[in-house]
Amino acid sequence: MPVSHTIAFLPAPADIPAGVDIDTVVADVQDDGVSAPADDVAGLQAVVARAETEGITLRIVVLEENPGRDSQLRDIATDVGTQEGGTVLVLSPSWVGTYSDSLPRVAVEDAQDHAYTGDAVDSANQFLDAVIEPDAPYGLITAGIVLVVGAAAAVVWSLRSRRSADVGPAQD
Repeated sequence: MPVSHTIAFLPAPADIPAGVDIDTVVADVQDDGVSAPADDVAGLQAVVARAETEGITLRIVVLEENPGRDSQLRDIATDVGTQEGGTVLVLSPSWVGTYSDSLPRVAVEDAQDHAYTGDAVDSANQFLDAVIEPDAPYGLITAGIVLVVGAAAAVVWSLRSRRSADVGPAQD
């Protein structure tokens, strides 16, 4: 009888960069929603407070150096988010990572694209602005334009068909 082998696909463990202690980050985030260098804390606390007025629980983590891979920021955000809840924005000098248990992933990823500024407070504000007021629904706009053009073409075709029917066949 042949031997059957089963392959189990397990999720990859979080890849937290060396030098980042998640327990310390979570403890820091618990009091004011921010874990960042001292120079950025006050500005980031203002962003967290503004998010709260919009009904968004935002936590912000800032690393002073880029980790080995940008995906490590997402892993940090996920670890913090699963422990603290809400939406987590993790910034390093060149990269951004996010997690949210309340916002759609597409909205968070789109907002993440607005957060690459190199300045933590500016990045956090731009991220929040993009979450609050997402880009125009270009898919719906395109569908609307296609419908208008199609309707116009149908009207033109209908008018031309009637005109040719009224003229009748050509006489010799």
